[in-house]
Amino acid sequence: MKIIIAGHGHDSRLASAIGKDFKGKLSLAAYSAAIATAFLQPWISCIIYTLVAVMWFVPDQRLERVI
Repeated sequence: MKIIIAGHGHDSRLASAIGKDFKGKLSLAAYSAAIATAFLQPWISCIIYTLVAVMWFVPDQRLERVI
């Protein structure tokens, strides 16, 4: 996402809509937790992967509000 924002400029409407990118950072943390959990309880890891996928199916209101 940072590369796309850099192409548009840090003061663009896209950059202001994305903001701190909480959703992206949460996804990275969840994937890291799922990888670590996979060695102990694979079914918990599968649940985490599924929750991240579901989270990204929900439309991002930040972009829709600005555009």
